[in-house]
Amino acid sequence: MTDAQNYLGKLVTIERYILEQQQAFPEATGILTNLLYDIALAAKIIASKTTRAGLAEILGSAGEENVQGEEVQKLDVFAQRTLYRLNDHTGRLAVMASEEVEDIIPIPDRFPTGPYVLVFDPLDGSSNIDVNVSIGTIFGIYRRKTLQGRGALEDVLQPGRNLVAAGYVLYGASTMLVYSTGRGVHGFTLDPAIGEFLLSHPNIKLPDKPKYYSVNQGYQPYWSLGVQAYTEWLQRDTPEKKGLSLRYIGSLVADFHRNLLSGGVFYYPADSKDPKKPGGKLRLVYEAAPLAFLVEQAGGYASDGARPILDIEPQKLHQRVPMFIGNRMLVEKAEALIRQHDVHA
Repeated sequence: MTDAQNYLGKLVTIERYILEQQQAFPEATGILTNLLYDIALAAKIIASKTTRAGLAEILGSAGEENVQGEEVQKLDVFAQRTLYRLNDHTGRLAVMASEEVEDIIPIPDRFPTGPYVLVFDPLDGSSNIDVNVSIGTIFGIYRRKTLQGRGALEDVLQPGRNLVAAGYVLYGASTMLVYSTGRGVHGFTLDPAIGEFLLSHPNIKLPDKPKYYSVNQGYQPYWSLGVQAYTEWLQRDTPEKKGLSLRYIGSLVADFHRNLLSGGVFYYPADSKDPKKPGGKLRLVYEAAPLAFLVEQAGGYASDGARPILDIEPQKLHQRVPMFIGNRMLVEKAEALIRQHDVHA
């Protein structure tokens, strides 16, 4: 066998992989498969811009704020528009919701609706674009709850346990799409030479021995006593583990991805510095729930410090939560120390 034949024999495109997964379910209609294809296509289009951010006129602010009160970056606008336009007309979705948009995003009346709901953060960490730091897209897919019509808020406000698929795209030294449909976590790397996502990380599992903890320790004075005690515990050698090394990029997808492959914990607790965000910073619908779904499929766990992220029923579209996510033992230790130090504080 020639080198070329050997190489081609190992190629598994994301389209082929998703289709093979679908074949395990004879009752499957192919709608979810095609929806995942559309997200992969959106990722390719967004990646074509992120890799040219220093050349194209997409750096910097778009001169407006999003619903979160954050300055919108030009590439945010492009990513939002791309994900919307690739999914508004397909007949696969009942409704969409985005971190960048205040209300739910209805399917235009001129297009049919479908059985699924798409929630997404089009470009997480976009403030890092100007300094060439990795950024990402996060998405989650639900089955709609309403029986007919254009889709409604109740279709979006579902607990993470109801997710049928979730994933993220990391735009870094290479572009990776990592997703799960509830049968393990699988990673695909974009080969720019052929324009395809190829299976590179099948069946990702968190390593038993974690290496890193990831947190913005500059906020430590504003954390509760339980979170401060947890941070100190992470740095010590204990019977359960060796002290972990601090690694923090400040881009959620990049920090989560590193710890998913190497083992560890990422956390963004509530703090007293910003009274506008007493419940934490990360958005339950667009960030916390999809990543919690993924980490559980990889053998890990995600918590708000007291309960599983996947069990939280959203009350608002842009609800924020504290998040501790990674190896189960590390997250459960956070819960224990928070109970011990904060319950009577």
